[in-house]
Amino acid sequence: MTFRTRIIFLWIFFTGSIFAQPLAYVSNEGSGTVSVIDLQKNTVINTLHVGGKPRGIYSSPNSPYIYLSEQIKEELLFIQTKQNLLVSDRVAVGKSPEAVYVSNDGQFITVANEEADTISIISTKSKKIENIIPVKGKNPEHAVFSPDGKWIYVSAEESDKVDVIDFAKRIQVAQIQVGQRPRGIAFTPDSKTAIVAAEIDNTLYMIDVDTQSVIGKVKAGLRCNGVIVHPNGKIAYITNGGDGNVVFLDIKTQQITATVPVGKRPWNMALSPDGKKLYVANGRSNSVTVIDTERAQADAEISVGSLPWGLAIQ
Repeated sequence: MTFRTRIIFLWIFFTGSIFAQPLAYVSNEGSGTVSVIDLQKNTVINTLHVGGKPRGIYSSPNSPYIYLSEQIKEELLFIQTKQNLLVSDRVAVGKSPEAVYVSNDGQFITVANEEADTISIISTKSKKIENIIPVKGKNPEHAVFSPDGKWIYVSAEESDKVDVIDFAKRIQVAQIQVGQRPRGIAFTPDSKTAIVAAEIDNTLYMIDVDTQSVIGKVKAGLRCNGVIVHPNGKIAYITNGGDGNVVFLDIKTQQITATVPVGKRPWNMALSPDGKKLYVANGRSNSVTVIDTERAQADAEISVGSLPWGLAIQ
């Protein structure tokens, strides 16, 4: 190997390592942008101007895309993260698309269509809608796959129930009574438990997935909304929009174990791949708070665009 060849090899190796580092993508509904955060430096390194009102955002392992809902044009955007944030495809979905989720196998995307009271199911392979599923809840916001792919749990702002979709049948098969205005939903990795934040009741509802029934209630903070579960399945994190904090929930004991102050109106969240850092979108502070999950302490606050709604890490 010549000296020049060694230099080229080392350049490819080190730059490839840099590019392989995960980044956070923040949907800013107020400014019509997506902020890109370097997770090592906690700084914004790029901004994608998509226009309109971007809201739901999600990443899927081994996918070249970030999936983003845009409310004004009622589209799901496929954003290629390896090509300077190129929007490569757009799929028309239902009215006022909200949160976006991807099945664990990476094959399907859900988009909650708020004003249509439906859930769109999009194939990641064909980039086309395969099913539109009506739900009973008014103004659905989140439509979350269980990790085993059997169920989709749907929250709706004008409801006090969680709609349950049998994914194999592509129909709603049940409703689970919870509190007023259910919002964030998250499953444990084993698909046995779901946690639902009821915003008006300021309460978390613990659901046994096998029986589709509530097995516990935990008082959260004021206007609880976002929910995410650590990969170890032991801890859930919940944003309290009215209190400006994030609480840590021990799932087994159903006890709040820590409270971390963040920015104003914290909303949706994302975890680093190793689960050591939690990133929180602060809608009224135009920022993202970085929380060390092991120390239950905020490490940094990063300025982003206007009204950040959600985050995805890839």
